[in-house]
Amino acid sequence: MDNQHKKIKGYRDLTQAEIDDMNAIKAMGESLKEMVEKAKSQGDAVDQRWVSIAEDHLQQGIMAMVRSVAQPDSF
Repeated sequence: MDNQHKKIKGYRDLTQAEIDDMNAIKAMGESLKEMVEKAKSQGDAVDQRWVSIAEDHLQQGIMAMVRSVAQPDSF
């Protein structure tokens, strides 16, 4: 649906540059996810508590970057 975002309150049209930025951020998120999954698979070789903390903070960071570009007007 080309105009799907127009039906969601708080979202605006993005420029092509903003779309490109969003896609780059999302791609970086996937790379970070792969790194986290690799660390999770190493078991006791790495401190899994810190891996979990890193995962949470990386997810928050990616979401913050996405919101910085999208600039939604909702909470």
